[in-house]
Amino acid sequence: MSEQRHIVDAETENDARSDVNNIHTDVVRAHEEAHAEHHIDKPGSMRSIGILFAVVILAAIGYGIYSRRSHESRLQETTAQESVPAVVVTHASIGSKSGELTLPGSVSAYVETPIYSRTNGYLKKWYFDIGAHVKQGDLLAVIETPEVDQQLMQSRAELERQEANAQLAGTTSDRWQSLLAKHAVSQQEADQARSNYIAAQAAVDASKANVKRLEELQNYEKIIAPFSGVITARNTDIGDLINAGSGSANPRELFHLADTSKMRVYAAIPELYADRIRNGGVATITQDSSPGQVITGNIVRNSNAIDRTSRTLNVEVDINNRDNLLRPGAYVFVHFDLPGAPGTFTIPSNTMLFRAQGAQVAVVKDDRVQLKQIKIGHDYGDSVEVLSGITAQDALILSPSDSLVNGAQVRVTSTVSPKGLQ
Repeated sequence: MSEQRHIVDAETENDARSDVNNIHTDVVRAHEEAHAEHHIDKPGSMRSIGILFAVVILAAIGYGIYSRRSHESRLQETTAQESVPAVVVTHASIGSKSGELTLPGSVSAYVETPIYSRTNGYLKKWYFDIGAHVKQGDLLAVIETPEVDQQLMQSRAELERQEANAQLAGTTSDRWQSLLAKHAVSQQEADQARSNYIAAQAAVDASKANVKRLEELQNYEKIIAPFSGVITARNTDIGDLINAGSGSANPRELFHLADTSKMRVYAAIPELYADRIRNGGVATITQDSSPGQVITGNIVRNSNAIDRTSRTLNVEVDINNRDNLLRPGAYVFVHFDLPGAPGTFTIPSNTMLFRAQGAQVAVVKDDRVQLKQIKIGHDYGDSVEVLSGITAQDALILSPSDSLVNGAQVRVTSTVSPKGLQ
């Protein structure tokens, strides 16, 4: 800047000298011509010519002074303007961008269950293998339980004995009541007969309950499908020793049944986005096995709690799977549409300054710089979400210099609209 000023000063001085030399030359020439005509002109004419020359000389000198001062004034204005940094400003957009959140998800059947045996024995026969579609109530397998069969027979015989004893005790009680009316026996003896009858009836009820229990165990010889679905696993074969599911520390799963007409997809939402996921919303599912296929589902529920270990919110998306596009256990990608957060702003990434105080933006107010601290939300790459620190009226400097400080004077050359930055 100083070199430019010296150059302009030198040019101005050279112009002034040139004007003075020209004026001097003109005066000398006019004087010589006047001297040459001295003996032929009258004295009055000589005086007029001298006055005219003096006026011309004064005018030339005045013009030179005015020209030099004008150059100096323009130089000072240019120097002052060039010394103030020029900036381009923009304004923040109200609200934040609505974006897409893509997360891995795991697929589960809407209803699925392992099927165990409730009785001990040997597998006699199975009727459905993996991949088979079964209906509720279909017979899956039969287990031989000879011990249960023998226990049931014994229990039924015991029931018959108890019923006979109860019948005899009832007859005896009735006879003693008749004798009591004739005062042939004592009241104590009649009461004892009545008590024996009641006890015999209780024994009959106990025997009936035992028979019922063994009949239920015998019914467990038949493995029945609890609901309609697909057999996804078969872990037994004919002749295998079967242990009751409740009587063993590690019971064997005979079958695994899943209802795949409707699927559940679970995704873990990071805590940062948890408040922007709403039940009833729509999510789309994609999988690497079918690159061009997009499956639409509904967000039906979430855990409403942040997992302490992963700091995520468990969200369930239900999918209608009548076309069998998804399989239980599949690894998929769940795409959530995130609405813009209210009360926030979006600014270009190149308006931020990162210093020891944290993220800041430079705002122009009355041609002065104000550095404002901001709180950043989501980072969109070319722009960021600002949670607090600025207003929509703030003029933000684009690509601010790292040397900017509070109170520095700047001049705004242009204003770019937020849409122009997209």
